Amino acid sequence: MSRTEQLTRTKGAEGRSPGRWLALSVLVLAVLLVAVDATVLGLATPALSEDLKPSGTQLLWIGDIYSFVIAGLLVSMGSLGDRIGRKKLLLVGATAFGAVSVLNAYATSPEMMIIARALLGVAGATLMPSTLALIRNIFHDPKERSLAIGIWGATASAGAAVGPVVGGALLQHFWWGSVFLINLPVMIVLVIVGIKLLPESKNPVAGPWDLLSVGLSLVGIIGVVYAVKQVATHGLGWEVWVAAAIGAGSLYTFVRRQFALPSPLLDMRLFKHRGFSGAVLADLLTVFGLSGLVFFLSQFLQLVQGRDPLEAGLAELPAAIGAVATGLVAGRYARKYGVRVIVTGGLAAIGIALAALTVIHKETGYPLLGAALLVVGLGAGFSFTVTADVILSSVPKEQAGSASAVSETAYELGAALGIALLGSVVTGVYQSFTAPASVAGPVADAAHESLGGAVEAAKSLDPQTAQQMVGAAQEAFVDGLRLASGVGAAVLLATAVAAWFLLKGQELQDGIEH
Repeated sequence: MSRTEQLTRTKGAEGRSPGRWLALSVLVLAVLLVAVDATVLGLATPALSEDLKPSGTQLLWIGDIYSFVIAGLLVSMGSLGDRIGRKKLLLVGATAFGAVSVLNAYATSPEMMIIARALLGVAGATLMPSTLALIRNIFHDPKERSLAIGIWGATASAGAAVGPVVGGALLQHFWWGSVFLINLPVMIVLVIVGIKLLPESKNPVAGPWDLLSVGLSLVGIIGVVYAVKQVATHGLGWEVWVAAAIGAGSLYTFVRRQFALPSPLLDMRLFKHRGFSGAVLADLLTVFGLSGLVFFLSQFLQLVQGRDPLEAGLAELPAAIGAVATGLVAGRYARKYGVRVIVTGGLAAIGIALAALTVIHKETGYPLLGAALLVVGLGAGFSFTVTADVILSSVPKEQAGSASAVSETAYELGAALGIALLGSVVTGVYQSFTAPASVAGPVADAAHESLGGAVEAAKSLDPQTAQQMVGAAQEAFVDGLRLASGVGAAVLLATAVAAWFLLKGQELQDGIEH
């Protein structure tokens, strides 16, 4: 071995923290916390609807307010972690996440549930960018970092699987609020172990945290997303124009301010890197296309096909299994076959699977559903893992928090827009169903609010009329789900084409960083 090779190997070994894999185990607990919370809500929606009796609009707000708030705060929290320390922000956020989960569990009205979900979004915004930023600073060997990101992503997918199964078991024996309390033991372990194992890291020259930029970011993103949601649900109106103007104006001012500040909250020069911008756009559009399926599938399995919560949770397992399998090998395959081949192939696979769901109906057998979910998982494991790696490797490690926050903002913004738009597609088609002529006005109105509302309202009717009304409601819901799946498929296939061009020449790093 030459002297140069010896020095390179020695420096690489010195750059590797001996406790890096133990530290990773703490970070994946945080991811597990967020992933479980996101998936159990969809499973608990039917029971929650029966107990709190939200309107259709309130139900959508319960589903997407978490994403709205977290999307509006992620950039600010990622930048804050760069300044005060990512470990500190992660542990504070985990403690708050556990405490607010209790508030979600014991919500007594739709309004209280919406507020509790919003507060959970504030806490969640501190967790998500911190985990990826710490991985960027703990793992200096790009190949090890790719594996760490794969484990990180696989844990998120595992959480998506564990959430419905554990949540389904809880819903069979306890009230819907119990699904939020499963966050507490994970949070306690995370905080206790994280204090000892996680290394602190931050940007030593980050400068002050600009509160005006924080406000502009929050108002801008929430304003724009709210306007989109209102257009999708109620059409154009004066409040839509006001929200859109305030949101767009705030984002424009935010961008101008970042260019002017000596220590910006978000370094806009990151977007000059084509690989970074392409990966962020791919994440946003992918989650947008998937979100309608994710949010409404549990309702389809339970309220249309009559599965109990645990069975519905188990039915969704193939997606998580596929994502775990491909997430762990995505980095290796991207180095072998190229970043754009793996990302484009993954996105195309998801699009094809969503297209297959446009033919589902009330009696569709599980083989089609299970196969489609497995393909969705396989594609997502490839695409999300590699794009996260591209985003992190495109920036200096001092800016890892901000870069991670941009990645997660794209994810959450895509989820919020997807639930708002595709959810409104499902709701709009659903509300067009015709109730039996003998059903009184208030009962028919309740049935048109949501499928859960129709099932609950039918309990006050005679069996034959109830069966007719619920059957019509189920058919309308499936029509809406088919249309949303078709829109999602078109978005994913278009994103695959865009990724092919945007990620041209993009490669993952091989050499050890110093």
